[in-house]
Amino acid sequence: MNDREVGRCWDENAEVWTRLSRAGYDIYRDFLNTPAFLAMLPDVQGLRGLDLGCGEGHNTRLLAKLGARMTGLDIAPTFIRHAREAEELDPLGITYVEGSALTLPFAQGSFDFVVAFMSLMDMPEVERVVAEVHRVLVPAGFFQFSITHPFLDVPHRRNLRGQDGRTYAYEVGGYFQELRGNVEEWTFSAAPPEVRGAVRKFKVPRFTRPLSKWINLLIEGGFIVERLSEPCPREEDVGACPHIQDAQVVPYFFHVRVRKPA
Repeated sequence: MNDREVGRCWDENAEVWTRLSRAGYDIYRDFLNTPAFLAMLPDVQGLRGLDLGCGEGHNTRLLAKLGARMTGLDIAPTFIRHAREAEELDPLGITYVEGSALTLPFAQGSFDFVVAFMSLMDMPEVERVVAEVHRVLVPAGFFQFSITHPFLDVPHRRNLRGQDGRTYAYEVGGYFQELRGNVEEWTFSAAPPEVRGAVRKFKVPRFTRPLSKWINLLIEGGFIVERLSEPCPREEDVGACPHIQDAQVVPYFFHVRVRKPA
């Protein structure tokens, strides 16, 4: 599956994804993943930033509110349309561009930093993406991204819950089996049944690799690994959103920051 085929899948997902995420059903993003990502992020005040796979622009807007001069890029035109509409309603100085991460439409050294919130694992030929990120960064610029944790991004996984409904373990299998565009169908589990039943499921192409391959492709791509994180919700987070309790048992997300050498 190439990047254009992936783009068509995501464009078909974009209307429902935008509606449900803006309705508050992307709870792992809102209560765990994005807060942890921003807590790990260096100061971006006044810096030129690129959000790679920006979707409808939710996280791009958060970075702009932190003072970054943001550009968002996504391969799905419907996501870009929603992002631009949000910018028109609440201008933050963000430029949104439709394009592929495999051939970024920007000059060498265009950005002080690049971020990718939960998008790299959905891209084919990620080695080319890493090379493109390296090209558009200034010397000493950083690249920070989040992905589904490779430990759980596997062909077989099953959440094991006790009689109290709380997760106590996860069953996983096929960790070393690398998927290359296998399409998985799912939707936000926090959405009520009547909402899930009224919309089509997302069709998400999956491109997986073991953790060591992720780190090695960054090193081979000329980056210096600077910080790693596996977000785990605190008790107060689970109190605010009990649905994310299972993320205290196994790592759902993996965060990485690397830097282009000066």
